[in-house]
Amino acid sequence: MGLLDRLSGLLGLKKKEVHVLCLGLDNSGKTTIINKLKPSNAQSQDIVPTIGFSIEKFKSSSLSFTVFDMSGQGRYRNLWEHYYKDGQAIIFVIDSSDKLRMVVAKEELDTLLNHPGMQKPTKAIRMCQSFWNWRFGQFGTPDQFIFKCCLDIKHRRIPILFFANKMDLRDSVTSVKVSQLLCLESIKDKPWHI
Repeated sequence: MGLLDRLSGLLGLKKKEVHVLCLGLDNSGKTTIINKLKPSNAQSQDIVPTIGFSIEKFKSSSLSFTVFDMSGQGRYRNLWEHYYKDGQAIIFVIDSSDKLRMVVAKEELDTLLNHPGMQKPTKAIRMCQSFWNWRFGQFGTPDQFIFKCCLDIKHRRIPILFFANKMDLRDSVTSVKVSQLLCLESIKDKPWHI
């Protein structure tokens, strides 16, 4: 089982075609991580900072990935929300060696989690889903159900993988400390893993 298969398992993805948003502050290593996820024959030798966003498409095993590599520079972070509706999963990359900007990463994560497009399903949506299951049987995941009902992303539970990057650097903090600094234990309405 390859890294991407394990990644899709951790994120709870069951589809064959997956749209992933890769978010995080600038210089956290998002583009490098995406590059390493691609098959070796598709990897780039030169990695440059992302301006705005880039889209990477690649296949691994039985999965087809479309990854939206979003720039983490302050002036581009407001673009993130325009792609929430397209995302089926999020990889949030944290530079574990940059303690000074961990607060900024926390603020951006809070903005992401509190965005109207990221909220958990309402009681009405859950009732509608129960009716759907009763009337038509279970057809796929809740995400597929919601897609069929033409509802927007705010009613989906998008899985998040937190990638504590640069752990090999001397001044980095542990993944446990990153989890504490970002208050990840308080995330109750979305599946996540660090």
